[in-house]
Amino acid sequence: MMHPNGIKKTNIKMINYGNRGMALEEDINLSNEFYRLNDIAIIHKKPTPITITKVDYPSRLEAVIKEAYFKTPSTTDYNGIYKGRYIDFEAKETRCKNFPLANIHIHQLNHLRQIEKHNGIAFIIVRFSKLDETFVLIAYDLFNYLDNNTKKSIPYSYFKEKGFLLKNTFNPRLDYLKVIDKIYFGGNNEKRV
Repeated sequence: MMHPNGIKKTNIKMINYGNRGMALEEDINLSNEFYRLNDIAIIHKKPTPITITKVDYPSRLEAVIKEAYFKTPSTTDYNGIYKGRYIDFEAKETRCKNFPLANIHIHQLNHLRQIEKHNGIAFIIVRFSKLDETFVLIAYDLFNYLDNNTKKSIPYSYFKEKGFLLKNTFNPRLDYLKVIDKIYFGGNNEKRV
C-alpha cells in the first residue's frame, strides 16, 4: 500500500495462537453453567496449575503477575459428576481437515485411559472449526483408533463414523450430556461396551 507521501506501508497480520479453542471452550462453559443452574450436573473447567515467582505490587488492589511457570502438566480440561458417575474430558478445536494427534498430549491420553479403566466417563470433544462441526468421541473409540493406527491424525471420517455430532442449541449451547445419556444411561449402547 502506498501512502500519499510515497512511503510504502505493509500490513502485517498478527496471528494470536493463545486463544485457539476459545470459542469451543466458551460454548462448553456456557453449557456447564446451564447444567449446574438446572441441577443436571456439576462439571467445571480445571485450572491450569502454575507457580507464581514474581509479582509487581503497584498498589494493594493492582497486583500484576510478572513471572510464573507451569507446576506440572495439566491433565484434561474438564471434570465433574453426572448421575453419580465421574466425568472427565478434553476439548480441542482444529482448523485442519483431520484431527492432529499433536493437539493432545500423551499425559492427557494416559489420564483419559485411567478414567476409563476405573469406570469413569471419559471422552474428547473436537470442533472442526472450518466445517463448524463439533463431535464427542468417547474414550473407547479414541483408544480403539490409537491402538490400531500409526497415523499422526485422526481422520474426519472417523469422527463421522464413530463420533457423535453436537448441534448448537440455545440452552445448553452444546448438549454433550445428551450423548453421554445415550451411551452410558440406557440409550442406544451400540457404540459402547
